[in-house]
Amino acid sequence: MRRAGPSRRGARAPRRPAVFVDRDGTLNREVHYLRRVRDLRLIRGAAEGIRRLRRAGFAVVVVTNQSAVARGLLDVSGLEEIHDVLRARLASQAAGLDGVYVCPHHPDWTGTCRCRKPAGGLVHRAVRDLELDLPRSYVVGDSAADLGLAATVGIPGVLVLTGHGRRTVRELDPEGQGLRADRIATSFRTAAEWIIDDARQRFRRRR
Repeated sequence: MRRAGPSRRGARAPRRPAVFVDRDGTLNREVHYLRRVRDLRLIRGAAEGIRRLRRAGFAVVVVTNQSAVARGLLDVSGLEEIHDVLRARLASQAAGLDGVYVCPHHPDWTGTCRCRKPAGGLVHRAVRDLELDLPRSYVVGDSAADLGLAATVGIPGVLVLTGHGRRTVRELDPEGQGLRADRIATSFRTAAEWIIDDARQRFRRRR
């Protein structure tokens, strides 16, 4: 996908497709309620996957449920510090993020909301804020909530086998009527490779 050149005065630039990516177990190692920066460790190949996606013209946006805030295990400033460090570590490897969108709620503590995955609130907010092309986008994550998010917003969902991914595989419906993945990948890096190839084929068919 080529980046658009300078647009004529008054014309809007084309919207970019995005990869909406889960955080824990997908970009960084799964930690039960990650609360401290010192426990934040990137999964090998995560930065490379982001670099490849951005070179291919995708925005990369983290969408994450963080109920530790609702549970009182972590405050908002602590969560923001973790995300600042995550951004910095990725940026140091030329793998910048275009956005980080968080649901801090949990129905048992804060009631229902529209942003907790698999609800689509975080994705729709990012699409508006960043002017993204949702129909050409993807979701990547390690849980049923991530695949449910993909189904909710109507785009392909890729399951990675890091984090809780291997457990999630057992929940998939082989008949395709329930929980399903459009692709199962060993890691975020291999998910990125498949997305780039799949997007080229889909875009070519539409021309």
